[in-house]
Amino acid sequence: MLLVLQHVACEPPAAYEDELRDWGLELHRVELDEGEPLPDWRGFDGIVAMGGPMGADDDALQPWLADEKRLIAEAVAAGRPFWGVCLGAQLLASALGARVWTGPAPEVGVLPVHPTAAAAADPVFSLLPPELPTLQWHGDSFDLPAGAVHLASSPAYPHQAFRVRNAYAIQFHLEVTASLAAEWAAVPAYAESLRAVQGDGAVGALLDDVARAESTTYPLARALFAAWLGEVAGFRRG
Repeated sequence: MLLVLQHVACEPPAAYEDELRDWGLELHRVELDEGEPLPDWRGFDGIVAMGGPMGADDDALQPWLADEKRLIAEAVAAGRPFWGVCLGAQLLASALGARVWTGPAPEVGVLPVHPTAAAAADPVFSLLPPELPTLQWHGDSFDLPAGAVHLASSPAYPHQAFRVRNAYAIQFHLEVTASLAAEWAAVPAYAESLRAVQGDGAVGALLDDVARAESTTYPLARALFAAWLGEVAGFRRG
């Protein structure tokens, strides 16, 4: 069973969850922003941590973040497979002792990401093409933790993905479908943050871009996650 750490209702694992369920695997979802308690990580075979509007170091505003980072640090040190997306990636970096910081400008939109040379030898990121469209919606980034393998970059934020042993951090979103992006856009705070960066009309333009990219991003999300499930986490398809 996989533990899913979810930080807001509108940011589920999406395509990753579709793949997980096709494998016949079970998940236990904890929605931390709703006050649901963290379980003992020792009862799970792997951890998936998703995105959210809060920052990885907002412990004073969200006291449960400290406990979540402690859980991640303990689980990863013990060898539990980990898959972190956006905030989940930043939480992994912070839990492993790296700095999480606010960048000069938010990276928002469907934008290109490139795998690094090291990605060619990785069991998951070797599946990436030389350039891929990704949904970006963040203003924070992170330094690479000690021992990390740098796996992907973008022009605005070079640290887009890394691996530490069997723990993976992915800053960008491949898992988000056009319908889920529309749910994000319906959240006033999300829509306002987008308009603040890209101006009026940004919401409609972004949804069009996500819809055009979905035929690439959705199957690629599932392929990457399938590789992580099988090659890294050691699950078998049911």
